[in-house]
Amino acid sequence: MSAPKRVKRAISGWVVLNKPYDMTSTQAVGKVRWLFSAAKAGHAGTLDPLATGILPIALGEATKAVPQVQDGTKVYRFAIAWGSATTTDDTEGAVIATSDVRPDRAALEAVLPAFTGTILQRPPIFSALKIDGERAYDLARAGEVVELAPREIDVDAITLLEHGSESSVLEVTCGKGTYVRSLARDIGEALGTRGHVSLLHRSAVGPFNDADALTIDQLEALTLEERDRLLKPVWSGFVDLPEVRLDALQATAVRHGNSVLLTGAGAPVTLDECWASFKGEVLATGWVEFGQFQPRRVFN
Repeated sequence: MSAPKRVKRAISGWVVLNKPYDMTSTQAVGKVRWLFSAAKAGHAGTLDPLATGILPIALGEATKAVPQVQDGTKVYRFAIAWGSATTTDDTEGAVIATSDVRPDRAALEAVLPAFTGTILQRPPIFSALKIDGERAYDLARAGEVVELAPREIDVDAITLLEHGSESSVLEVTCGKGTYVRSLARDIGEALGTRGHVSLLHRSAVGPFNDADALTIDQLEALTLEERDRLLKPVWSGFVDLPEVRLDALQATAVRHGNSVLLTGAGAPVTLDECWASFKGEVLATGWVEFGQFQPRRVFN
């Protein structure tokens, strides 16, 4: 007899996964979804297969909060291997250029300010960006010439943690759309040498960081009930946004997609982005205009 079909559950919340090395983000989501028997799952911010670290996985209603978490600030710790450039700008690709130049600490620290603030960055050709509907990495693997235009990114800070003649370890705090592989490539070129990422760990995404993280091995060792108790609530994805608390009548209106007038001392008049709650539960994301909360996305 075949095993009984697994019942998918309408469970909601966040799993802050420490994604292992050599696993795609899609594979990680599939594994976590299976472990929780969740009917619906998604992730906030793709990690390269060779990268480790924070991959926020949304179950159920938390998938509606993915855009807010995905747009949050990210922190990466990465190593640059000096002396060679690769097709993928990391260890997965073939070497395409080499250099005998090895930067010293002073030279490296001197160029880092040029990579902070709002800067232009050319994404790696092996990336998930689309060109005429096709993924850049698919075109690159097929041997086609891939040209990606530079894009504006925001880098809040970049710090040198360790320096050696063959590699250096840095930490970067940055916004959405930043490619660390491109940073490594461009820093190497700015120093008159070549470089590629040899280690990459994401330590924070929006409100989630390494302190919250669970490994797949840890999850596999637990019962389903124990896993459920480790789920972070849907609202934990919004802790960086203002919260608007509603009463019962307002909550009913918002559940039907209607705007509501906010009353009481301290009620906001204008907010570009916020979330509304009732008795601690997420009702909707939206904004406040002329003292009215306008729902953008309603949660069940």
